[in-house]
Amino acid sequence: MEASTDRTIEDVLGPDLDVLFCGINPGLYSAATGHHFARPGNRFWPALYRSGFTPRLLSPSEQDLLPSYGLGITNVVQRPTAQAAELSAEEFREGGKRLARLVAEVRPTVLAVAGVTAYRQAFGAPKAAIGPQRSRIGGVAVWVLPNPSGLNAHWTLDGIAGEMRRIREFLLSGGPGPGDGPDAEPETLW
Repeated sequence: MEASTDRTIEDVLGPDLDVLFCGINPGLYSAATGHHFARPGNRFWPALYRSGFTPRLLSPSEQDLLPSYGLGITNVVQRPTAQAAELSAEEFREGGKRLARLVAEVRPTVLAVAGVTAYRQAFGAPKAAIGPQRSRIGGVAVWVLPNPSGLNAHWTLDGIAGEMRRIREFLLSGGPGPGDGPDAEPETLW
């Protein structure tokens, strides 16, 4: 696993993405396999299925199927670590800038950041909470999801899937952007 600290995982991207999911950074297990959210016990893939985004439970090794469902994956910080706590504030800020450039280029309908602490640090939004954000990144709607890591005991699999389902329902409704009220103008962060 220690040899994985020098590896990065390629983004999973495609044209016309509905949702670009964004993890905090790759864990060493994910870096070793080359697949996002690969560690056994990570709830990303089961939550994605339970939310209705995929017609069956995908394994991390099937991540390249995601663009066919209008989905992609990236990370705020590309450097793999054993724990996200090993990342510096500067890495989060630089990762936020990189992510903003990527989102402006790829133009998904929604950027879904899996981890409220990572979102707060990367985009200087200390009061951000789980759910739709008023702010946009690269002109794109932002939704903050719970971290799907098995270490996040505050959220159950059903709770994480429920938050993902809210994004899916938003997309299906074709309604206004997250955080947009009738009088609200969304703020663009980057």
